[in-house]
Amino acid sequence: MDSATPRSASALLLLLLLLLRAERSGGAELTFELPDNAKQCFHEDVEQGVKFSLDYQVITGGHYDVDCYVEDPLGNTIYRETKKQYDSFTHRAEVKGVYQFCFSNEFSTFSHKTVYFDFQVGDEAPILPDMGNRVTALTQMESACVTIHEALKTVIDSQTHYRLREAQDRARAEDLNSRVSYWSVGETIALFVVSVSQVLLLKSFFTEKRPVSRAVHS
Repeated sequence: MDSATPRSASALLLLLLLLLRAERSGGAELTFELPDNAKQCFHEDVEQGVKFSLDYQVITGGHYDVDCYVEDPLGNTIYRETKKQYDSFTHRAEVKGVYQFCFSNEFSTFSHKTVYFDFQVGDEAPILPDMGNRVTALTQMESACVTIHEALKTVIDSQTHYRLREAQDRARAEDLNSRVSYWSVGETIALFVVSVSQVLLLKSFFTEKRPVSRAVHS
């Protein structure tokens, strides 16, 4: 039993080291404000033959839509969508250089938008060394590492999805609460005005109008 404890500790240490080796591909993840009649562009340097992906979603504002397009270093538009709530785009760079992706709210005259995007460059590094070239089967520990790594990626994606949904639902609830509050204030003012008007009207019905006598001086 004494030898089982060091063996379990070493196996756990190997598992942690292998999981730490799994580095996420380069890129950026950002949530930003996009005013009305505005356009926001971002730039990323991509090597030739490297795959990159763009995921975006409008969290708050208007009809939850935005225009998006991606241009290569030569100025060619490789992706363009109008008034989309969310979308994904994956492309392998044919030309080395700075790629530009823009979000436009120029079609809106008064609605501010909150936009989230995740731009990733390159393929994910293998969790195990020489995993793509090895011919032997994975050991039980290595298989467990790969399984846990894939599960963690699924958890991260699910957390991002639910976080965006929570932010979107919270914004809708706050907007609905503001509308209900304004409507309640308006109804209260209207009720007060109607009540005062009815009181004054009823009072005018029961008010005796006395004739005014004028003294005639001869």
